[in-house]
Amino acid sequence: MSAVVQIQIGRKDLHAARIVTLPLPETVEGELVVAVERFALTANNVSYAVTGDLIGYWGFFPVDAEWGLVPVWGYGTVIASGCAGVEVGELLYGFFPMASHVVLRPGKVRPDSFIDFAEHRRSLPGLYNRYNRLGGEPPESAAMGDERCLLFPLFATSWILSDYLEDNAMFGATRVLIGSASSKTAFGLAWLLARAPDRTVEIVGLTSPGNVAFTQSLGIYDRVLTYDRVEALETGVPTAFVDMSGSGTVIRAIDDHLGESVVLSSIVGATHWDAKRHKGETRGATPTFFFAPAQFGKREQDWGPGVAMVRAQAASARIAAEARVLLEVRHSHGPEAVRDAWLEMLDGRTPPSTGVMLSVGEVP
Repeated sequence: MSAVVQIQIGRKDLHAARIVTLPLPETVEGELVVAVERFALTANNVSYAVTGDLIGYWGFFPVDAEWGLVPVWGYGTVIASGCAGVEVGELLYGFFPMASHVVLRPGKVRPDSFIDFAEHRRSLPGLYNRYNRLGGEPPESAAMGDERCLLFPLFATSWILSDYLEDNAMFGATRVLIGSASSKTAFGLAWLLARAPDRTVEIVGLTSPGNVAFTQSLGIYDRVLTYDRVEALETGVPTAFVDMSGSGTVIRAIDDHLGESVVLSSIVGATHWDAKRHKGETRGATPTFFFAPAQFGKREQDWGPGVAMVRAQAASARIAAEARVLLEVRHSHGPEAVRDAWLEMLDGRTPPSTGVMLSVGEVP
């Protein structure tokens, strides 16, 4: 591909998706031109777009005030290098745009990784600026390439959520209620809680009617309820609510029913991205957005640099080894296919059992 092709998304209208072709950039000293080979698209990427201004996700690959590039986890190959120590042909894993190519400026170059030191990324969470160099990767890791893109970022969030709960003694909860329970981040959290050696909590999943059978088939929730059956939850039980949906209606229903029994109300994602957000007071814990880099940063201080991420990746591999059999991976290629997959994910038409892997470039 002799040009850069981007799938740009409307920052105020996520259904606005346009295909833009730009000249392939020249090689500049200190920079790399990377061909984005393939990447995963999950509900997590929708959450990136929904919180793009709040958290800063639109800032990783900026376009302008109206349009943005949604970050995705995937693989890229260096096709031009002006950076000493990074060679043409190297395979990278990390945060990429929904595009055919991207320019990176490596810093803190190590044999296994580097940090993108592009000026516009310096104020953004460092967790997303690291790129793994995969030249010496063992075969067993390479064999989980799709899972690394589809599942590892989500399960790393699951792990840090589980760590956050453990770090705070479950906030005194004896029940963990997980919203959008069919999502992969929810699955990972429930998996970790269910397999904790000193488990003390009941795990309850909330989901839509169409996802009940799938969520129950996972075999990790003690109970699965639909959103309209919140009143089936026993009152008076200290409950930590971890919400992947971001729906204000769901948050209000839980607070109305459980009241002061809600000891934690943590908003992790926005799978119900078009639902109204919660506003106003609550009788139970105040809903707060969970920012994974903050807990990773705390653990960097507690345990030393890199330890938390190593543990998160190890946990992700364990969960993915079990979850991969539940996932049917679908590969699609070309800018139109990427645009269509985005709209399908946005509208909730992608089955929870489907893993979507994409490439803007056509297969040779």
